[in-house]
Amino acid sequence: MAGIEAKQGQNIELRRPLSPHLSIYRPMLTMVMSIAHRISGGALYVGTLFLVWYLLAAASGGSAFAFASWFFGSFVGQLVLFGFAFALLLHFFGGIRHLIWDAGYGFDKDWREYLAVGTLAASVATTLIIFIAAHLG
Repeated sequence: MAGIEAKQGQNIELRRPLSPHLSIYRPMLTMVMSIAHRISGGALYVGTLFLVWYLLAAASGGSAFAFASWFFGSFVGQLVLFGFAFALLLHFFGGIRHLIWDAGYGFDKDWREYLAVGTLAASVATTLIIFIAAHLG
């Protein structure tokens, strides 16, 4: 009898569906924004290291600060600053989206999409406004 139950248990294991994976789900904007929120959180760690380097260079003296200023003024440095600002703002607006959800609002399909688009649009627009203002002034 134990042998029959073991075989039946194996059959159940073979018939059991696999856990859904990315190949099963169609990518949705809310899913992409959730992944982007996590990636931007990781990018903020790297950006914070650059910020600490800049502040330490400012406290260290002339030559260290001149090198850090040169780096952040270069094309690569500007890309780093742009990426850090975008990651910071994407994470910030994503946090506001989660705050709205925590308050119990925005769970229906249309509002989830509106909040995802709004998060992305606000992040891009605010980053561009900051960089345009910084380069004009």
